[in-house]
Formats: sequence, C-alpha cells, structure tokens
Amino acid sequence: MSTEKNNYIDFHCHSAMKPFGKSYNYKTIGRNNPRRNRSSSIWKYNPPSLADKLINYIINLTKFSQASFTSLAKGGVNVICVSLYPIEKWFFVNKIKNEFIRDIAANFATGVGKKRIDAVQAMNNYFKDLEMEYDFYKQLDGKIIQLPEGKFRYKLVKSYNEIKAFKAQDQDKIATICVILSIEGMHVLNQSINKSPDEAIFMANLQKIKNWEHSPFFVGIAHHFWNHLCGHAESFTKLVKKKVDQSEGLNTGFTPLGIKIAHELLSTNNGKRILIDLKHMSVASRADFYKLIDDNPKYKNMPLIVSHGAANGLQSFTNKKQEGSQVAKKLNTVEINFFNEEIIRIAKSKGIFGLQLDERRIASKQTLKNTKHSLKRSKIMHYRSELLWNQVQHILEILDNEGLFAWDCLAIGSDFDGIIDPLNAFWTSEELPYLADFLERHTYNYMKTASFKVKENKLDADEIIDRIMSLNGLNFLKSNYK
Repeated sequence: MSTEKNNYIDFHCHSAMKPFGKSYNYKTIGRNNPRRNRSSSIWKYNPPSLADKLINYIINLTKFSQASFTSLAKGGVNVICVSLYPIEKWFFVNKIKNEFIRDIAANFATGVGKKRIDAVQAMNNYFKDLEMEYDFYKQLDGKIIQLPEGKFRYKLVKSYNEIKAFKAQDQDKIATICVILSIEGMHVLNQSINKSPDEAIFMANLQKIKNWEHSPFFVGIAHHFWNHLCGHAESFTKLVKKKVDQSEGLNTGFTPLGIKIAHELLSTNNGKRILIDLKHMSVASRADFYKLIDDNPKYKNMPLIVSHGAANGLQSFTNKKQEGSQVAKKLNTVEINFFNEEIIRIAKSKGIFGLQLDERRIASKQTLKNTKHSLKRSKIMHYRSELLWNQVQHILEILDNEGLFAWDCLAIGSDFDGIIDPLNAFWTSEELPYLADFLERHTYNYMKTASFKVKENKLDADEIIDRIMSLNGLNFLKSNYK
C-alpha cells in the first residue's frame, strides 16, 4: 500500500504529548531528540504490542504512541493540525489519595512518564508550559529523517500556500509532513493557576500567541476543567470519571472574560483571526457562542470548526430525540457530541467537522455491545470501521434531508495520542489507509440502494472517502488558512 499517494489530513492529534513528557526523564527538559530511537523524540516509533492492545481492549487505556511522525509518515498523512496542550493540573490532582498510586495510575493512563506528572502536579504556570511545547515542535522543524520508506521531514507552516509549495517541491525526494498549530483549551493563558484570573495577564498572553511566527489556526476555549472562561461538557468515562472531578464549571456558559477572549481571538485588528473550535464546550457555552456570532455582523461568513467530534443523533438542544437518520439511535447521546441542528449549522457555514476515532464517543454502549467480534483482523476492521461509518451515514442523511450537499464538511480529526480509546484494529496513524479502505466498502454498500433529495450527494464511494480523508480538509485550508 503506497503511503505517498494518500495525502491524508488529520485535524487533531497530539504528536508531542508523549515525547515531550518523556523529555522530563533526560538532562535537558523539553528537548526534542533528533535521534529517533529516543523516547523524547517526536519521531520515536512505538507501535502497540499485543499486551498494549489487550490493555486497551480490557480497560480502554492507550499507553502506546499513536501519532508519532514515523507513524504519520507510514500512514501517508501529510498535513496535520497538532494540538498544543499543557496538561491540566487537576487531571493528576484527584481523588486517588496515595501519591505513589496516583502517579502510577496517571502515567499508565497517558504514557507521559512519572517525572512529567510530578511537574504537572507542581505546575502554577500553564503559559510557560505552552511555550515549551511550541518550542519542542520548532526544534526539529525541517530536519530530514531517514526511514525505511524514504526521507521525511516535518515543517511548521503558516498558510495554505506554504502547504501547496511543499507539496509541489517534494515529489519523490523528501516527503514533507506540513504541521499547523492549534491549541486545546484556553486555560493556557493562565500563569497563576492557584489565583483568580488576572484579565490583563490573560489578554497579554493571548496577544503573545497571536504574535507567534506560527500562530494557531484555531483554538478550543474549553477543555476538561473549569478555566474561568466558559463551561465545559463532561468528557471522562469509566475509570477516569470515578477518580477525576470535573464538576466545577461543568455545563455552565461563557463568563464576561470568556466573551472578551472570544472577541480577541476572532479579531483581525490584533493579528490574524484565530478560529474557535467548538469541541469540549458545554451546551450552554455553545449556545452562548452561536449567539455571539449571530449578534456580530463581522462574523457573518465565519466558518465553524469541530476539530475532533461526533454526532449524538439528538435533534436539538431543546428536542432531545434521536432522529434524522436510519442510524441515529446507534450513536452516543452525550452532550459533548453534536446535535443535528449544530451539524446543519456547521455545514451551512462552510465549516469543517473532524470525525474523531474514539470508540467511547462515536457509538452508544449498546451499539458497542452489539458489535460483532472476531479473531480475524480483516473482520475486526470491518465491524469496527462500521462504527465510524454510522457517524458518516447519520451526518449524510440529516444534511440531505435539509437539502444540503453533504460531502464537503467531513474530515478526520483522530485525537490520536489524546488519551483516547481508538477503534480496535485501527490503533495508530499507520492504520489510516486501512480505515479508508474499509470505510469505502461501507460507503459502496450503502450507495448501491441509497436515494437522495440532493442528487449531488450520490457520489462514487472512492470519491467520498477521498473527500473525507483529504480533499475537504485541503479545500477548507485553501479558503481559510491564509
């Protein structure tokens, strides 16, 4: 299977989280090691062992690396939006009382190393951590790495035109992975975690981010915990949910400071506009944000973005019935997922919806329970890829029912290395070509008998998957990443 022709795009992954964490085990903290066999190298290849897969299957924890640049290269991914994410302190300061057990549990859950966890537990300045992770990416920017598959490098880019230029010059000599920066959670603006937020400091740090050479294309305002800006949706399940407290600020809306931050991000008077990722916002925060853009004519034509999300099958914030498609009831009804009316709104805005590859999010518990099992890899891939196809089918049918073209807003936003439970058999970026193949099978089978209100929605299966894996993302960047 050729990796060079795939040209995949991933709108959300955390390639640096594990190697940056492991750099705390070395003399120089925050060093991105150019030797790709070192645990602190972003090129470190660490595919899951059989034991890793069993642990993931049984307790849903992902310790192995999913989106190292070697895995991305092997999977044919050549544009990624990497998510800078200073790990929130409250992830590791939790209900597990014994410190040693707490550290071991957290290290097991994230694979970042005990010394990194100790540093996060003691952290008081998220902004410094953000700058260190940005620097981690800058260190090997443009460095050529020899892999068995050929010569590769990654380049931090500032616009679609730079991506286009690298694609044109690469040809067969050096394959370039173009890296777009994003940030997950505006808690990053806080450099005094244990105090009330200082508006002047938040605003100054936001301006510093806007002044970066590679300023983020988009950012999420909410993440897992209260950040004094807007309420978050519940995001933990099972083991983590029992031990980590998300209750402060949960399901609340925007604060006055959060509204100011949103306007500053979207402003073009203080640097390039930074789009706002809807993911992780509570329903109340999303309602506040939609009102903010509706009330401001200057945001009228702004595209909406979900970097890594899933549909929940529910009609709207006020009509919580699972409907709109043949598969609506197979989806997970949690409010961190998106309602039909929101998906319609995203499509109408000419926005992008990155489909995340987390089993716990994309399917209901009953759907997961009903999914067939097999010892044959090809059958596992068929059954598990159908979970993602259900998302695609649902979004297609609700958009078609609305009289909209459905095939220009869907993309992949894997959330690899973001502490997710991946689709079994599609463990890392390296398996994305297989995911594309199996999705194409489901698409082909569906299209044989499907009929549509919008005749343009009847496309060939290979074109649909090419759009989801690559073309839609490129077109979105061409229109908005300038």
